Amino acid sequence: MSQDILKAIEELDLVYDDGEPLDSNWHRIQMTLLIDVISQAMAERQKADFFAGGDMFVYYSVEQAQSVREKHPYFRGPDVFFVADVDGRCDRKAWVVWKEKGRYPDLIVELLSPSTARVDRTTKKALYEQTFRTPEYFLYDPETQALEGFRLLDGAYQPIKADRHPGREGRLWSGQLGLWLGRWQGRRANLDSTWLRLYESDGRLIPTPEEAERQRADAAEAELAQLRARLSGG
Repeated sequence: MSQDILKAIEELDLVYDDGEPLDSNWHRIQMTLLIDVISQAMAERQKADFFAGGDMFVYYSVEQAQSVREKHPYFRGPDVFFVADVDGRCDRKAWVVWKEKGRYPDLIVELLSPSTARVDRTTKKALYEQTFRTPEYFLYDPETQALEGFRLLDGAYQPIKADRHPGREGRLWSGQLGLWLGRWQGRRANLDSTWLRLYESDGRLIPTPEEAERQRADAAEAELAQLRARLSGG
């Protein structure tokens, strides 16, 4: 990167919020849920060198940054994205590629809505494929509960085939996470819906950090009850 470009970049006053709300309360909950379970999966593998974020700008060029500043709808950012092998302890207002040693997202998930579906399937898909070179791109439509995935092969996105095994129908494998993405029916933040979640290769549902803590507490309580039963029996 030339000195002139670097100087232009440093002089940019980056925008971190476009003032546009998320499409719905469901979208807000789902975004947070997916980031939480990605983080929990990495924690279980004792990995701290990753970043999982969402609804934040990804800055990748001077022209794009200037366009955002001038309030042109050039690019808002992925709903959820994951980057491996980066410092996950840094607090970031945006993902700024030239400050991240040229790293782009390794995985992106877009949560569709009537107002975004066309752009997610065309403009953003082309950007992630041709500029970001993001290895995996997933789209989930909460209205139809349809999950789609694409993997970058020979420079172009190819559809990811869904699992057809009983009990795992429709799940898509993410090589970047080493996990399945699939639907889950349940209650989150007082809202009953079908959510996008993560599963281990053996089918185990990846818990949220709160669910994992509750599981540990329940296991400890059960172990204590067994110990008391043995002591009272003895």
